[in-house]
Amino acid sequence: MSLDELETQLRPLFLAALAGDGAAYRLFLDTISVRLRAYLRRMLARAGRSEPSEAEDVLQEALLALHLSQHTYDRSSPVTAWAHAIARYKLVDHLRRSGRHAGNLPLDDEAYQLAGPADGGASEAKLDLERAMAALPERTRRLIDRVKLQGTSVAEAAQAAGMTETAAKVAIHRGLQAMAKFLSRRGERPG
Repeated sequence: MSLDELETQLRPLFLAALAGDGAAYRLFLDTISVRLRAYLRRMLARAGRSEPSEAEDVLQEALLALHLSQHTYDRSSPVTAWAHAIARYKLVDHLRRSGRHAGNLPLDDEAYQLAGPADGGASEAKLDLERAMAALPERTRRLIDRVKLQGTSVAEAAQAAGMTETAAKVAIHRGLQAMAKFLSRRGERPG
C-alpha cells in the first residue's frame, strides 16, 4: 500500500475519531498499529535490537502518546506523518533510556517506511525537506538535526553549538517556522 493510499484510508478515520466516533478510532488504531509495529521492529533491528517485546513496548508508548496528543494534530497535515513522528520520538526516547544512541538510525527513507516502498511523491517530499533544511543557516540546521532528528536534548545541542539553551530554543523554533514556510510555498507551486 502506498503512502497516499494509507493516508486516504486513515485520514477520514482519524477525523471521525476526533469528532467522537469510537469505532473509527479503534479501526484507526488497529491499522496504524500494524504499520508502526513494522516500522519499530525495523528500526530496532537496525539499532542492534530485535526482540519483539521491545517493539511492542515502544508501540504501546507511541499509541498512548498518539491518544494523549490528539489535540496537537494539524488537520491540514497528513495523519500518517504525524503518527510516524510521534512513534519516532518514542523510539528515540526508548533508545536513549536504554543507553543506546539514536543518531545511528537511518533518516533518509524512514518517514516513508511506514507505508512500505517509497513512491514518487515520497521521494519528492524527502527532497523538499532536504531543500528546506539546506535553506537554513548552518548553525540552525545543526541544532535541528541534533534535537529533532538525533534526539539529543536542547541543552546538549546548545552546548555543542556554543550557545545558551534559551538561544538554541529560539533558533530551533525560528528554523522550524522557516522550514514550514518554505514547505508551504513548495506545496503551492504549480504541478
